[in-house]
Amino acid sequence: MTDQKTTPETVNDVPEQGVETPGMNETGGETLEETTPEARIEALEAEVAELKDRWVRSEAENQNIRARAKRDVEDARQYAIQKFARDVVEAAENLQRGLASLPTKTEGEDSLITKLREGIEGTERSFINILERHGITCEDPTGKPFDANLHQAMAEQPSDQHTPGHVMQSWTPAWLLKGRLLKPAMVVVAKGTPEADAAKASPGLDTTA
Repeated sequence: MTDQKTTPETVNDVPEQGVETPGMNETGGETLEETTPEARIEALEAEVAELKDRWVRSEAENQNIRARAKRDVEDARQYAIQKFARDVVEAAENLQRGLASLPTKTEGEDSLITKLREGIEGTERSFINILERHGITCEDPTGKPFDANLHQAMAEQPSDQHTPGHVMQSWTPAWLLKGRLLKPAMVVVAKGTPEADAAKASPGLDTTA
């Protein structure tokens, strides 16, 4: 009886399923590199540009924050006395009212009245100078156009001697602290008379009898 010998099969003839051969893609071709050096450089340059843009924006925002902080500190330093300044100008106005309440200066008036007036006038001048050294100033709006930012209209009166819309009388001046309004001026504003309004409405009409 003759023994039958089996010939071993060559395992390399057919590749096993599910195992990818290095250098081959699904279609049997060679696999390309995922990124080229040029593409990698381009991606890095784009990333650098984005980071630079973020840095520029961040630096600009930091500068704005520093500028706002500096401005806030400066405002706090300059206007910290604002509430106190309002009370001080009340005292200045009381001096002015006291001076205005004195009789008009006349020839041969009582020496006591003269000395009292001179004393109040000297005190007022000294007080105003002290306020000005600390940035507190006053403006008399009489004769100037009415400005709602600086003036508070207490009344409106017809007048043929004042330009309509102008201040014909000021009860108190406008007070400012380094250019910022502390207290508006109390004013009387002029308005046109009926005759003047009629003349403007009919400029060619002769109103003389």
